[in-house]
Amino acid sequence: MNVPHSVKSRADAYWRLMRFDKPIGIFLLLWPALWALWIAGEGRPDPGVAAVIVFGVVLMRAAGCVINDYADREFDPHVERTRLRPIAAGEVTSKEALILFVVLCLTAFALVLTMNGLTIALSVPGAFLAASYPFTKRYTHLPQAYLGLAFGWAIPMTFAAQTGSIPVVAWALYAATVLWALIYDTMYAMVDREDDVKIGIKSTAILFGKYDREIIGALQIAMLAILAGIGRYLGLGGLYALGLAAAAGFSVYQQVLIFGREKSKCFRAFLNNHWFGAAVFAGLFADYLWAG
Repeated sequence: MNVPHSVKSRADAYWRLMRFDKPIGIFLLLWPALWALWIAGEGRPDPGVAAVIVFGVVLMRAAGCVINDYADREFDPHVERTRLRPIAAGEVTSKEALILFVVLCLTAFALVLTMNGLTIALSVPGAFLAASYPFTKRYTHLPQAYLGLAFGWAIPMTFAAQTGSIPVVAWALYAATVLWALIYDTMYAMVDREDDVKIGIKSTAILFGKYDREIIGALQIAMLAILAGIGRYLGLGGLYALGLAAAAGFSVYQQVLIFGREKSKCFRAFLNNHWFGAAVFAGLFADYLWAG
């Protein structure tokens, strides 16, 4: 049976609105959740919990993209990188976007309802963070930090789902994740800095100004130090340290990319953070597998 072209076009517009054509955001949200799963489960996370967390991450990332484009619908047409997004280009209406956002959130919440009470309770502030983040760029130069609070919320939820509690190591991992989002989203904001200044959007790239590279470097060191401290606290060994060493190497490479502040290279540095997250997880996975 042939699907009408109009239906295909609409489906494609919704697909792009949820940013499924650009999965980098899923990975950046998923890696910290997987770090938390492996630590909370001591290398053997509960399959049911893992499934809920992974699918929840995918759904909430999609919901976040939808509400972000809804919030930026007046700004995106004036930014080179975003002017062809579905709402900005008139392919999806604001009302349709809001309906899609609600459906995605309700679906994610239905998954959470299969977990314990603490996890369900934590989903409420998590949903608030995800829904409110897109509007912060109007009022503060630190929307990237707020993004970290939203993206990292999967960590306490994961510990709650896996162990029924949120130990101190969970909050340390949450802090590292907030710093990581501040790092990679500042690199992302460096791409749009000129356009953002013109239209009045705030960001850490604008706030940090000529010290952007140095501040990013300090944040990278701080994040790696927290991750190293977590490894020491948990008694993780050489394989985890090897993963962190690889992650540090990716951090250095990102500094090389952003050195000239060229838009294309700043965007490549942002994308490279996928490998940073993967390196940390590979170290965790290997250490628990072979040393456990």
